[in-house]
Amino acid sequence: MSHPSSLIVTRQDLERLQELITLNATDAAEALDTELARAEIVPAQSVAQDVVTMNSEVIYADLNSGAKRRVRVVYPAEADAQRGWISVLAPLGAALLGTRAGHEVEWRMGRSLRHARVLEVPYQPEANGDFDL
Repeated sequence: MSHPSSLIVTRQDLERLQELITLNATDAAEALDTELARAEIVPAQSVAQDVVTMNSEVIYADLNSGAKRRVRVVYPAEADAQRGWISVLAPLGAALLGTRAGHEVEWRMGRSLRHARVLEVPYQPEANGDFDL
């Protein structure tokens, strides 16, 4: 399995997520905090277009089932399962954040360990000049 050497997170996302983590004393918030601690922090204007940032749409292949899904990684208040908007505090959301197309991620779903490959990032706010999402 190919693991990225480091996650890539924009400075703006990092600041917003640290605030979120402070307000949510949960295991999920703690796990996200651990991930962010190892992330490479970059200015929003220079993040590569295939990096999953907050509010990015991601197409991934579930390596357990072979299914392809399209999701958007959002803040908890915007999460909406019917729209495919998953919270960054959900295990999958946290696993996808900061990864790039071609990378594999893993997350826990109940007792099982799930695996997925990021196929593409069809929408990333920064690539589209949307720095205020």
